[in-house]
Amino acid sequence: MTDVDVLVVGAGPTGLLAACELLRRGVRVRVVDRAAEPMRVPKALSLWPRVLDILEDLGVADEIRRASVPIRAFSYFSDRRPLASFSFAEDLRARQLPQPETERILTGRLRSLGGKIERGVRLLALDDVDFSGRIEATDGVTAVLEHVGGVLERVRVPFVIGADGAGSSVRGQLGIGFQGTTYEMSFALVDSRIEGRLPRDEILYYQAPTGTLVIVPQPDGVHRFLSVMPEGGGEVGVPMMQALVDERGPRGVRLTEPVWQTEFRVHARRATEFRRGRVFLMGDAAHVHSPAGGQGMNNGLQDAHNLGWKLAAVIRGESPASLLDGYGPERSEATRKIVRDTDVQTRAWMADSRGRVLARDAAFRLLDRTGAVSRFYTPVMAGRRLAYAPERDTQLPGGRAVCRLRGRLSGGARVGGTFPRRTAVASGFAGPQDGPPRWTLALRAPAAGSAWPNAWLTEIGHIAARWPQIAVVHLPGSSDAATGCGKEGYYLVRPDGHIAAHGHKNDLNRLETELGTVLAR
Repeated sequence: MTDVDVLVVGAGPTGLLAACELLRRGVRVRVVDRAAEPMRVPKALSLWPRVLDILEDLGVADEIRRASVPIRAFSYFSDRRPLASFSFAEDLRARQLPQPETERILTGRLRSLGGKIERGVRLLALDDVDFSGRIEATDGVTAVLEHVGGVLERVRVPFVIGADGAGSSVRGQLGIGFQGTTYEMSFALVDSRIEGRLPRDEILYYQAPTGTLVIVPQPDGVHRFLSVMPEGGGEVGVPMMQALVDERGPRGVRLTEPVWQTEFRVHARRATEFRRGRVFLMGDAAHVHSPAGGQGMNNGLQDAHNLGWKLAAVIRGESPASLLDGYGPERSEATRKIVRDTDVQTRAWMADSRGRVLARDAAFRLLDRTGAVSRFYTPVMAGRRLAYAPERDTQLPGGRAVCRLRGRLSGGARVGGTFPRRTAVASGFAGPQDGPPRWTLALRAPAAGSAWPNAWLTEIGHIAARWPQIAVVHLPGSSDAATGCGKEGYYLVRPDGHIAAHGHKNDLNRLETELGTVLAR
């Protein structure tokens, strides 16, 4: 047994964020990666607002914003004629940043926290894995690592995180299935500088019966050109992509200096389990899906954020091991929804018959005219509507509270969803801080003239004193509009910003029960 608490296999964005979240909470981490050098190709680009919140809490959002470009709108064309444009409010805009830059920034944060990456180290085997699913069934896992030169190392660690990509060695060692489908066609991708004019803050979709051409701006004057491979195939490169641009894309645009080019197949797969015993899967090791909507890297980063604080709390004895049972179901369900949504977008790219094209174009015009996408779907893409289903009745208000009904609707502050970001920042329990976010009991206190405010607040104080892991804050009166609840009561907010429980003035017994479930005294 080494002096390491967690072995992270894979130093991509997901593995790096997981390591950072653990290190900043005092957990001893070792990060290994089989690649001898950091990745150079700009695979993933989009960082959506929910992930930007996470990176802001980590203290790197300002650097991310300086290096990236924002996206104001998605604009669609049909046979080069404007079809629809879906705009994003400022707080819902994604930012485009090549993956190597994201990794560079996260690596810098890792080092500032005392971590490092061991490169050229390959996982060969995992021994002593317990398949019962109970954390308490064993005290650790033995990993067999191969170093440069063929030197082998056996190391026993309490926990292992597999963030080692779609061909995950960790997943293979666990024998976990990777179920799903592969799209029939291939895609061609060219990142290049250009001559001509393209918007710097819009993603363009040029749709035609022969396929969709997607154009995505990047920093430093580079644009990504992505299309279904043309009939007859050919070699992916500037000549092929230039022909597609000339055929169906914006006129007067010339690709000049290619940065990266590749041909790839699109898969929609997810692991049948995200955890086995003391070993966890995240990122591409747990799920892969279409690049439509730019959700892939964001999904992996949210895996890391979800698991990091939970694993640290269990290792530090602040929560029972049962807290880790929620990781797989929460992230698996979130992934299922993302795979579903990206599949719909991808199939819209592939409409090839006249009937399908007409139906698609009519739907886009209707969505543009009604503004439904901007109102209802852009918050989903931004990650603002992500919610984990409550597991216990004590997470909800008692009786027939209106808040229970609101929990079934989109928007608002509902149990399982994220607490409204602006209110959390204004109240001091989100945003850059000296330490990592804690459990927070956010109170909507009774009015000053109420006959019972002091007694209620005293009771809250007695409850909070039993669990020093939580911080108590008072919400401003202006928070009512953001949360949707003007009643006196509380929100129990997890360290990852999701609402663990909500109740009103007569629900303190529920609060005590819930705290006793998720926290150790």
